[in-house]
Amino acid sequence: MADSNSGLKPLSDKVIMVTGASSGIGAAIATRLAKLGGKIALVGRRESELMKYVKQIKEENGIGIAVAADVTKRDEVFEMVRHTELSLGPVDILVNSAGVMYYTYMKSLHYDEWEQQIDINCKGLTTCVGAVLEGMISRKQGHIVNISSDAGKRGFPGLAVYSGTKFYVEGLSQALRHEVKEYGLRVTCIQPGDVKTNLLQHTTDLEAKKEFDGSETCKILEADDVAKAVEYAVLQPSYVGVNEIMVEPQRSPI
Repeated sequence: MADSNSGLKPLSDKVIMVTGASSGIGAAIATRLAKLGGKIALVGRRESELMKYVKQIKEENGIGIAVAADVTKRDEVFEMVRHTELSLGPVDILVNSAGVMYYTYMKSLHYDEWEQQIDINCKGLTTCVGAVLEGMISRKQGHIVNISSDAGKRGFPGLAVYSGTKFYVEGLSQALRHEVKEYGLRVTCIQPGDVKTNLLQHTTDLEAKKEFDGSETCKILEADDVAKAVEYAVLQPSYVGVNEIMVEPQRSPI
């Protein structure tokens, strides 16, 4: 892995779009890849939050723009790609980091929370992939990095719908990887375990959270630990496909 403090800029010729970049894992990925020279489009719904990280990137002599968009709205996804390409150039790397997770018993029937997870984690990711795919295929280069989860490898109680959405991400990624290999494209799934973000603050099924949330039982991942895994994947030579990276707290393997 390149040392981001060494002065080397191995991503200086890359335009990178990161969704979910207004906080947490997405923000960590955007700022880390910017230090490696990537021209970053930070995508999220909260433009004021995006601008904080754009300011940070520019203060560190990087290149970044904020693109306000909701990945569940197809027209906004198409516009975010158009705006990025006009501002920075064709998208070389897409990092799908936008996501939401709720602890909920299935018996609790939290339909709205279930639907939101499916809309963002499945539909949103799919639309983002579709929006960049034609261009990547025509240029015969590109890298799609999907932030999945260890819950995409094993169903977790209290996270049935969330696990289902991440199984979807894994299945889509596996199939897509085969479809686009002849065009020189790569597809990577990053599969984090518990990460210190604000993801859990919106859970309303407190019974399920109390029963199944293990994030306070050991030291969990920092968002930058996940960003380092993305860095590793995107810095490999074009003939190297890093298909999956699972990164979990050492005390909490699946």
